[in-house]
Amino acid sequence: MYPKQEVIAMLLAGGQGSRLGVLTKNLAKPAVPYGGKYRIIDFPLSNCTNSGIETVGVLTMYQPLELNDYIGSGRPWDLDTSRGGVHILQPYQRSSKVMDWYKGTANAIYQNINFIERYNPDYVVVLGGDHIYKMDYSKMVAFHKENKADCTIAFMEVPMEEASRFGILNTNPDYSIYEFDEKPKVPKSNKASMGIYVFTWSKLRQYLEEDELDPNSSNDFGKNVLPNMLNAGERMFAYPFEGYWKDVGTIGSLWDANMDMMNPKMQLDLSDPSWKIYTRSMEMPPHYIAAGASVQHSLISEGCNIYGDVDNCVMFGNVTVKPGAKVEYSVIMPGAVIEEGANVRYSIIAEDVVVGKNAVVGSRPEETPTSEWDIAVVGAKVKLGAGAVVKAKEMIDEDRMGVE
Repeated sequence: MYPKQEVIAMLLAGGQGSRLGVLTKNLAKPAVPYGGKYRIIDFPLSNCTNSGIETVGVLTMYQPLELNDYIGSGRPWDLDTSRGGVHILQPYQRSSKVMDWYKGTANAIYQNINFIERYNPDYVVVLGGDHIYKMDYSKMVAFHKENKADCTIAFMEVPMEEASRFGILNTNPDYSIYEFDEKPKVPKSNKASMGIYVFTWSKLRQYLEEDELDPNSSNDFGKNVLPNMLNAGERMFAYPFEGYWKDVGTIGSLWDANMDMMNPKMQLDLSDPSWKIYTRSMEMPPHYIAAGASVQHSLISEGCNIYGDVDNCVMFGNVTVKPGAKVEYSVIMPGAVIEEGANVRYSIIAEDVVVGKNAVVGSRPEETPTSEWDIAVVGAKVKLGAGAVVKAKEMIDEDRMGVE
């Protein structure tokens, strides 16, 4: 017998993250490192813990192994309780003939109705696993209850020129929703859905079951379930969010979010003891900065050994920058080694990469024509040979090595 939970959370963490290119070739997007010591999924998991949500279902599908190992029993986020805890929910064979992969965000929840019913919840919070933000979901649930809502959608205002990238809400003065457009070409407002929903469970179950019976449905919340609820006249409200929120689904946005960490005016306070972001930390010795090394305006994590020059960088644990190497405006993920004389600029270097002696990765924006410039990326475990060159905008993985 499972204890009744008023609220449980379902965290959609199965995305392939194809826009992150080689960074997600063998890694689910929520498991991508961020900010020197975290992984993206740390943020929604920590938000659940800090919001008092004890039961979290994590729905995985693409490259789940490392993500599953990382979450484990949920102990780092205090989600290993006997009352609920964190549960990894992968697609499974529900009959002798059919293996049902998750066909869309709504179908993923539908396939786990039995898990949700264990806890007989009144409300279900549905979350994405690829956003950087801090949010008290309990306040959103309270807003949902006060309005006697069937569905509440968190939103934030975005610049009008970016609004077509999001699901756009049009609301009355009381925040009731009268229109929802999924990525409209001509947005009518700048109230962008954050992909964070609170549902009254009895209503959500009804619409999930109806959606599953529709052969023409994409089985998606934004394209199908939310418009169907709105068209049926259900009570739907928009919950305003103010604060830092970043969708890190592209190389540029991931790099930007890491650079934001070094902005003293950044709204995301990771030092706030009242709302900690928890993570699974490796035990490493203190970082070491050698005599003659230069480190400017950078985050240097434990286990790093810096002998060269580092400027405006985020260095994850166990990174080595050897003498004569220069690294600037870059994100260097765990275990990477930058050899002597190498020059890394405006780049993301993935886990366990070796950048060989005198190699050049990336370039400054002013050095490259605008149409040809972007962040350079080197995928996990690549060993770039001495003198290798990775140009701006290039992505290198083990199948496309640099010059030896």
